[in-house]
Amino acid sequence: MLFLELFGYLLVILVAAEIFVNALEHLGEKLKISEGVTGSLFAAVGTAMPETLVPLLAIFAGTGNSAINEEIGVGAILGAPLMLSTLSLFLLSVVVFKKRGIQGRFTPEKTGIKRDLDFFLMAFTLAFVAMFIPHGEGWVRAGIAFVMVMIYFVYVMMTLRASAKLVEDGHATEAGSPMLLTRLGLPQNLFFIIVQLAMGLALLIAGAKGFIHGVEAAAPIIGISALLLSLMIIPIATELPEKVNSILWIRKNKDTLAFGNITGAMVFQGTLLPAIGISLTPWAPQKEVLLGVLVTLVAAFWLRWAVLNGGLRVWHLFLNGALYVTYLTAVLV
Repeated sequence: MLFLELFGYLLVILVAAEIFVNALEHLGEKLKISEGVTGSLFAAVGTAMPETLVPLLAIFAGTGNSAINEEIGVGAILGAPLMLSTLSLFLLSVVVFKKRGIQGRFTPEKTGIKRDLDFFLMAFTLAFVAMFIPHGEGWVRAGIAFVMVMIYFVYVMMTLRASAKLVEDGHATEAGSPMLLTRLGLPQNLFFIIVQLAMGLALLIAGAKGFIHGVEAAAPIIGISALLLSLMIIPIATELPEKVNSILWIRKNKDTLAFGNITGAMVFQGTLLPAIGISLTPWAPQKEVLLGVLVTLVAAFWLRWAVLNGGLRVWHLFLNGALYVTYLTAVLV
């Protein structure tokens, strides 16, 4: 029964992602913004809601056991970027492998993905350093958290500023199919685009929360700790919206949207959420956490290098998948 429930919530996420992506493309086209802004800001923040809620609920409204709540919060905060930088990127290669081949190319707009990864690496490195600052040094931790929030603010401003030139250069967002609500006879205007967007987002959050609940119920059967659950299992569920959205876009050869959705979510989850974790939890360098952070940084550096040195190929992202397998093997063994 439990696995049927998980399958049902997975179907909800898949349908919701199609509704959300369709509305988002029409919103970007209506507002005349670039694919980079649509993917890195709108899609990334919208689909990041499920994994944003998990650590916040764990820290602020969890069970009576504050230690377990903090473990789940920290694991969920750090597990999301780990999943995005390894497994999510690997799935993009799996989806296009047959069509493009092992030496096939991805063609995301380079300046946008470089900007995303630069800001992510800057912020996530600060999050790594903060683990070694004693909890008693509250003013130092507060300072790092503030800097990380400002990093995201500057990132948003730079991404929006770059939009106009990218549109001129042919990177405007274009809707590939009619809006779903229009097919039901409703007019295609900004109001109904936002209505469909809200419907898709609400379904994404509901589906992801239901899936998370099912995964948590299955965890005792598997027999793993709360920290490992939040680092390994919960992110698989919470990252489903990003994975599905990006897969839908990569299948349509919309590489900038597909990658921007993932790397933009990495920036969001590598700045604001770690800032909360640094401020409100012990944020200690436990071995599972440290290994996860290091694997995430290596995966992000590798992606940045590949994009800027000869272009990104399908086989490059197979190495990101290998990093995820390496991490799983290390923590389970």
